[in-house]
Amino acid sequence: MRIRIVDAFTDRPFAGNPAGVMLLDEFPSAEWMQRVAAEVHLSETAFAHPLSGDGEADYALRWFTPAVEVALCGHATLATAHVLGRAGTVRFATLSGVLTATGDGSGAYTLDFPTAPLTPSEAPDGLAGVLGAEMLSVHHTGPNTDDLLIELKSEEAVRDLAPDLSALARMERRGVIVTAAAAEPDAGYDFVSRFFGAAAGVGEDPVTGSAHTALTPFWSARLGGRTTMTGYQASPRGGYVRVELRGDRTRLTGSAVTVMDGDFLA
Repeated sequence: MRIRIVDAFTDRPFAGNPAGVMLLDEFPSAEWMQRVAAEVHLSETAFAHPLSGDGEADYALRWFTPAVEVALCGHATLATAHVLGRAGTVRFATLSGVLTATGDGSGAYTLDFPTAPLTPSEAPDGLAGVLGAEMLSVHHTGPNTDDLLIELKSEEAVRDLAPDLSALARMERRGVIVTAAAAEPDAGYDFVSRFFGAAAGVGEDPVTGSAHTALTPFWSARLGGRTTMTGYQASPRGGYVRVELRGDRTRLTGSAVTVMDGDFLA
C-alpha cells in the first residue's frame, strides 16, 4: 500500500500542516487505520477509497489523529485532494456529510465545509490559568468540531501563549482555538489563531482547517460583516487559510506540497 505525506495550507515544504494520505480499495478495520495513524504520528492521517455508481460522492474519506477518529479535518482533506490531483471538483462522503474540494489549476484547492455554529460559553474552571492569558470571550463550536474558541487581547498574546498541554488534555473538548485580530492592517492577514488539540492526541496543530469554520463567522461579525478574509495560524510551522463565509457553508482555500511518497508495509 502506498502512503504520501503532504504539507497542507502551504506552497513550500516543511511549512503548513503535514498529513498522511492513503488511497485504498475499501476501508479496512477502524482499529487498523487507528494503528496506522499512530505509527505515522502526524496530527491526522486520511484514508479514502473510491465510491462506485452515480451517488452523491466520489470518495469515502475518514481522518484519524494518533489517538482518535475525528468528524472533520480540513488540512487532511486538502492533502487528499492534492494527492488525487483531479481537475474540477471531487466530492467526499464523510462523518460531516458530503464535502467538496475544487482545484483552480494553480495547485490551490477550495474546500466547502459546514460553518460551525458559535454559542457563547462559560470558560471551564481554571482555564485562564491553564492558558496563562486573559480571555476576552469564550464560544463553543459544534457539532462537528466541539472546540472552545477563545478571543485573546492581542496578536502578541496569541503568539506568546504557552498553555499547560497536560491540563488541556483532560478537557472534555476536541480542542481549544485561541485567536486575535491582526496587529497591523497591512499584515497580509486579518486574524491570527492557534489550535491545541491535546484531548485528541494533538498537542499543537500547525494549521487547522476545521477551526476556520468557526473563526470565519467569528471574525466576519467583528470585521464589519466581511465575508472574505485571510487567517494566519501562528504555530511554529505557520500557514495561511483564505476563507469565505457563505451562510451555513464556509470555503477554505490553500495549497499543498507532497514531501514523501512510499510504501506502507505493515
